[in-house]
Amino acid sequence: MSHFTARELRDACGAFATGVTVVTTSSAEGPLGITANSFSSLSLDPPLVMWAPALRSARFEAFVQAERFTIHILNAEQIDLAAAFAGSGDGPFAAHEWSDGPEGVPEFAGCAALFRCTRHAVHPGGDHAIVVGHVDSLEHDPTPHPLVFHAGLYPRLA
Repeated sequence: MSHFTARELRDACGAFATGVTVVTTSSAEGPLGITANSFSSLSLDPPLVMWAPALRSARFEAFVQAERFTIHILNAEQIDLAAAFAGSGDGPFAAHEWSDGPEGVPEFAGCAALFRCTRHAVHPGGDHAIVVGHVDSLEHDPTPHPLVFHAGLYPRLA
C-alpha cells in the first residue's frame, strides 16, 4: 500500500524538469494536437521514441489509433503553443501557423526538434497509454533553448 497521495506523487514527479512537446496527427475531423511532457527517446536501433497520453483526454482515442504523428520539441519562445494545445486539440490550429508535413501530419516551424513517426506499438500504462513511435524522419535545430517544465512552471535555462 502506498503511503502518499496522488498530489504528493505529482509534486515529487514535478521535481524532474522535462522538455515540452506538442504531438500532432491528422484525424477525420481535421488536424489534432496535444501538449505532452511525457516524451522520451527509447531506442537508437531501431529508432524509437515514446510518449504517454492520458486516458481521460478527449483526444486519447485519436492519438492511440493514429498511424502517423509528429512530436515537436518546443523552443523557449513557443510557450503559447504549449498552452494552446494543453487545453484544446483542434481550435489552436486556427491561431498558429502550421503546414502539412511530408505524410500530411500537421507541423509547426521553429521547433528545437521534430520527429515524424509511424505508430510502432501502444502499451497500457496505468491512467495513460504508452505510445511508441518509429522515427521515420527528423529535423533538429540546436540553436534555440528548449521549453522546460518544472514544478508547474516554465523556467528559463541559464
